[in-house]
Formats: sequence, structure tokens, C-alpha cells
Amino acid sequence: MIVMVSNQTGIEVGLLAGRYPGRIGHLFSPTAQRGPWPEIPYALDNGAWPAFKNAQPWSEPEWRELLRWASFAAVPPLWALVPDVVADRAATLERWREYAPVVARHGYRAAFALQNGMTFEDVPDERCMLFVGGDDAWKDAAIEPWCRAFPGRVHVARVNGWDRLVRSWRAGAVSVDGTGWFNKGRGGYSQYNDLRKFLRETSEVAA
Repeated sequence: MIVMVSNQTGIEVGLLAGRYPGRIGHLFSPTAQRGPWPEIPYALDNGAWPAFKNAQPWSEPEWRELLRWASFAAVPPLWALVPDVVADRAATLERWREYAPVVARHGYRAAFALQNGMTFEDVPDERCMLFVGGDDAWKDAAIEPWCRAFPGRVHVARVNGWDRLVRSWRAGAVSVDGTGWFNKGRGGYSQYNDLRKFLRETSEVAA
């Protein structure tokens, strides 16, 4: 499983990527893209979550600029998340119909954001990645059944702690993303240490 560290490209990311090839990736949001680097796989976010979280309007021009940026990169993204509306099934389906063709024109694999109330029948095609969004309660209930129903196609969003990280890995998620893995708290506690422990222990299991 790839752990995509959102919008962080410092030396510690590179060191982990070198030590655990193919296990660390980047998820780039609009206006936060850097690189990319051939050694580190990456995907494209759409900016809907931070806009929702900060009660700001979503920026379509910034999202389109991110798609254009990747088209000039030497390495293509693994996928690009089609714009969605957080926790809103109907609005997300409508945005898929509007914006999935934009992703397709760039030649990227589209990712479909799963939101509250969605069922397996809502998946729009047989190739798209499935990006488990929604609010926290819906997401946590969705991880196992969606990974089981769509093996090899599920990415889990907003994974910033040990429990959800391990649950996603055990369920068979292809990748996860999170913004907090390089936060270092008081008293020696560090999400970074949890991430290193996870990579070390799951690499040993794979070996």
C-alpha cells in the first residue's frame, strides 16, 4: 500500500521513499504541486476537501491548472480525482458527469470520490479508481466493504492516524493519503514515528 503524503516534499519524505521504494507517494492539491520526481509515485487531488473545510468556494481554474501542470511532467500521475462535493452523493455524481471528460482528455486515469450514501451501483465505470471520501463515520464504515468489492481499485482519503492506516492496509487498499504524517508532537510522540513503524513492519510482512 502506498502512503501518499499530501503536499509535503521535504528531505524526510525523500529519505523514506528511498528506504521503502514504492511505499511513499505524493498527493498534490491545486496550487501545491512540486516536482514531480520519477522515484516517487503521485496522484492529483481536486481541492474540494480544503475548500469545504475552510468554507471557501472550490476553484475550477486552479484544478485545471494542476491537470495542465502534470501534462508537462516527465512522469504521469497514477490518477486524477474528478471534482466532488464533500458528503453529497447527488452533487458528486453530477460533477462526475461534467468533469470526468476533462480528466480523460488529459489521458489520466480518473478517480471517483465516494461520498455519504453511495452504493456499489453508483460506480460510474469499470476502470476508475475509487477514492473513499465522505465524513469520518461514513468513511470508517466504508473501508472494508469497498476494498472487498473492488480489489485493487480503492484509495482511502484523510488517513492521518495509526488505526485508520492499519485498517486500510488490512482491508487491501491500494493507497491512502494524509496531511499529518510529518507532524511532530510534544513528549516525543510523532505521527512520523508511526509512519516509519508502519512501513518497517508491513515491509517485513511482505518480505
